[in-house]
Amino acid sequence: MRSYLFTIFFLIFGLNFVPCSAQRFGYIDTDFILGKMPDYKKAQDEISQLSEAWEKEIQENKKKIDGMYSSLQAEQVLLTEEMKKERLEAIQKKETELKEYQKKIFGFGGLFFLKKQELIKPIQDKVWDAVDKVCKENNLAIMFDKAGELVMIYTDPRHDYTDFVLDQLGYGDPNDKIKN
Repeated sequence: MRSYLFTIFFLIFGLNFVPCSAQRFGYIDTDFILGKMPDYKKAQDEISQLSEAWEKEIQENKKKIDGMYSSLQAEQVLLTEEMKKERLEAIQKKETELKEYQKKIFGFGGLFFLKKQELIKPIQDKVWDAVDKVCKENNLAIMFDKAGELVMIYTDPRHDYTDFVLDQLGYGDPNDKIKN
């Protein structure tokens, strides 16, 4: 009876104590991968051009507001208090409009953010799909990205799967292969 109870106890609770096989892991460098993708470079260029155009427009509006201030300072002696007040209110209104415009363009959820997401997200999705396939093909449980916030003190090149993801995306170079 004792051996019977011991067998049942082992079957119910003992399976938790069976040693598990080690999980496999690897790492990639997404900065390197994205640098090899022409689509990403094109998207980055488009984002930069848009950003520069918006920045230029904001700077021009700032110059106009500064010009309005200079004009007010120069003509202040000739203006009545009511005229000064009206001009000052007009300047403050322009400043408020400019701040709202900046927020609309560069704020969270602004046009810059949305455009960047529109252009970059499909590329990132391609990379994540390729990573998923590489992990499944190589039975990897964990994949690290050494380009991110994760600090890795030591990395063994045998676990670098960057080239495999590049191959999956069609950007691999057979001459760059690291021997495992």
